[in-house]
Amino acid sequence: MTTGTVSITGANVWNGESFEQRDVHISGGLVVEQPAAGSLRYDATGKYLIPGLIDAHFHAYATSMDGLENERGPLSYAAINGTLRLEKALHRGFTTVRDVAGGDIGLARSIEAGHFDSPRYHFTGPALSQTGGHGDPRSQHVDVCFSHGHMCEVVDGVDALRVAVRDRLRTGAHAIKIMTSGGVFSLADPLRIPQYSPEEVRVVVEEATRRGSYVAAHAYSSEAVIHSIENGVRSIEHGNLIDSATAARMAELGTFLVPTLAAYDAMDRRGADIGLNEISLAKNTEVLSKGQEAIQLALAAGVSVGFGSDLMGDLEDDQLCGVRLQVEAGGAVEALRSMTEVNARLIGDARLGHLGAGAFGDAVVLSADPIADPSALWEPDARLAVVQGGHVVA
Repeated sequence: MTTGTVSITGANVWNGESFEQRDVHISGGLVVEQPAAGSLRYDATGKYLIPGLIDAHFHAYATSMDGLENERGPLSYAAINGTLRLEKALHRGFTTVRDVAGGDIGLARSIEAGHFDSPRYHFTGPALSQTGGHGDPRSQHVDVCFSHGHMCEVVDGVDALRVAVRDRLRTGAHAIKIMTSGGVFSLADPLRIPQYSPEEVRVVVEEATRRGSYVAAHAYSSEAVIHSIENGVRSIEHGNLIDSATAARMAELGTFLVPTLAAYDAMDRRGADIGLNEISLAKNTEVLSKGQEAIQLALAAGVSVGFGSDLMGDLEDDQLCGVRLQVEAGGAVEALRSMTEVNARLIGDARLGHLGAGAFGDAVVLSADPIADPSALWEPDARLAVVQGGHVVA
């Protein structure tokens, strides 16, 4: 990934609490105290500068609303389609994404080589699922073998899971994704019932932790969330059906919540028209109204709430709708923090999520104050520029 040198002058810069007027100098892709010799100048006088946004639940390889097509279609098609999904996300202001079910070292190497414009890319490789779990794309009446695909792999048993985690970390995975409850997109598993045994969850966590990594778990219900976090999971993806007691336990253990409101809203509005199956549509109805309530419960309990989109197939263009929904749930300040500093802490890179010295030179120039006028966070016309590593990329 190439780096650039630029001075963004006259902007009102987000400092994590409020906006302050100052210049931001970027040299060699990082924020520095003083402008570099020969630095380009971007005049942002009177505009509002926020750190580059982070989507912590992205799916580059989610090319379709059909699970088996996603998993078993040509990887070349998924990868090429994924480059387009990543580039579009960058142009919306998401300068970093965490791909929590899919991606691989080849896509990551292509991004690092600068073959196409992309957010900074943190991938888990295929998510781990038990047989008949959320990552198993087979419906009950389908009699075909399925072991692995581009986004999920079915792995049962402690020893097999240990090997699977080690192999993901060997091939560059940022973290490990595990399915610990049913899901909307899967066809044969109830939403609320926990998946994997405690021993299976623990071995995944043990292997990841020993390598300095962590585990993210797909989980909806309080039962599944408690099952996950009591066995060491660091981030809960979705969490729509949690209650206040579960939120309190998450806060006590330092667990992150990554809500994905855009996905349910998009499937509710558009799913039937683009061929989403009746089983998934019915499951989506159950979780749709609870997502914003879960955010409110988590914030009240002191949970670190991040941001994710989780959009499949053609729904990927609803990424900014998720920003609006999260603002509605928790307010503009908390939503902006979720997309910057909270997701940066979750990923574990101190160079992300802020515009202080030493940070990545990733930023979004907005036409209006997003706290006074939150629509600036999701309206495309409010984005005047997207900067990544000191380059104006959009």
